[in-house]
Amino acid sequence: MTCRPQEGFNNFNTAIELINMDYSYWAIVVGLLLIITAISNSWMERLPLSSAMLYLVVGYAIGPAGINLLAVDLYRNAALLEHITEAALLISLFSAGLKLGLPLADRRWLLPVRLATCGMLLTTLFIAALSAAWLNLPYIGALLLAAILAPTDPVLAAGVQVADSSDRDRLRFSLTGEGGLNDGTALPLLILAFNLFAFDRTQAWAWHWLLVDVLWSLAAGIAIGGILGKCIGMLVVHLRVRQQEAIGLDEFLALGLIALAYGAASIAHASGFLAVFAAGTMLRHSRKEPTADTLVTFLEGETRGREAARKLATHPTHASTFMMKAVRGFNEQLEHIGEVAVVLIVGALLPAVSLNGKLAIFILLLFLVIRPLAMWLSLWRAPVTNDQRLLISWFGIRGIGSIYYLLFAINHGLPISLLTPIATIVLMTVACSIIAHGISVTPFMHIYAARGNKRWSRK
Repeated sequence: MTCRPQEGFNNFNTAIELINMDYSYWAIVVGLLLIITAISNSWMERLPLSSAMLYLVVGYAIGPAGINLLAVDLYRNAALLEHITEAALLISLFSAGLKLGLPLADRRWLLPVRLATCGMLLTTLFIAALSAAWLNLPYIGALLLAAILAPTDPVLAAGVQVADSSDRDRLRFSLTGEGGLNDGTALPLLILAFNLFAFDRTQAWAWHWLLVDVLWSLAAGIAIGGILGKCIGMLVVHLRVRQQEAIGLDEFLALGLIALAYGAASIAHASGFLAVFAAGTMLRHSRKEPTADTLVTFLEGETRGREAARKLATHPTHASTFMMKAVRGFNEQLEHIGEVAVVLIVGALLPAVSLNGKLAIFILLLFLVIRPLAMWLSLWRAPVTNDQRLLISWFGIRGIGSIYYLLFAINHGLPISLLTPIATIVLMTVACSIIAHGISVTPFMHIYAARGNKRWSRK
């Protein structure tokens, strides 16, 4: 992702324009929001609420509908907003990859792959058909909207993702893997829609799209990210264990690997999103991890403090685990910061759109009919329980990924005639998803855990 000097100055000026207030007041607003989130995090996890719902309300309040402290124009600020959402999405994809501890040969990977391919295609087709029939969008515009709304979100789905690499639950693993993979499979569909807009019978664009934008992009993105994640992880562990070098600055390792994977994939015309996700997935496989009990035993025998951390970082058995915990901890903090920034912006943008009866029915059909139907067809004869099938069907969370693809479409020539209807649909769908899924995630997952424990106890 290159940035010319003049473009950089324009982005800086645009960023200044977004902040319609004194920096002192910005410091107070952001500081209070972060402190409230940190203090309320534990009890919010027990209530039918999510931090994203809080950010959405605050964004709305400080936007044009409230005190007008955050001035956002979706069209004029599209370039800067695309960079912000892209960065948040990349960090989240890397974090999702770090959480998935199953080896790639494990058959349980088939579930998220089915959801991100068959489920993604079916969802896109169903949304496009509904958009054309119910919202009266032109067919190509309906396909464009479907490609934007089809991917689920890895940023806002923390409540249904795997807790750590030892989590083997099929529901959480499938939803985490789907959120990481389908952001890569969505872009070819978006490119297809743009190709159809500029259809030229003299060009062999269809073959180029299939061979380059689909097959090469997906395969090369996974390969580039996987190789980089594996090799860099092995190199760091080797240097720490054998040479007592490369210790510390795990934050730089996380950011560097994200940037390297994304940049290398982009130069190779491959999927940068899949490359970053694969890099995070393969980084944790740089060496076989010790079991939890051996790690506790080792920790109990060491002196707490900096020297103990150094011994862990260079220990032949625990170096890989220590590196992964440090990288993941830092990356998750970055992920939360990205979530705050993007959801605040979404909240500030909401006054520019409105929810009418027709759009409300469309969103209900998307959540209650299209997603469940696509998932049930994709999971036909899959080794999942009815509870897992139901929850996979419900938790198709729309969020930052859809906002990014909307901004990508605007910056790559979305026709003005489609800008207002598509932007309205996407923003309202994301806002409704944040609220509906945020309210339901805690009770639904508690019920799921309780039912699972009862089944286990009877075996």
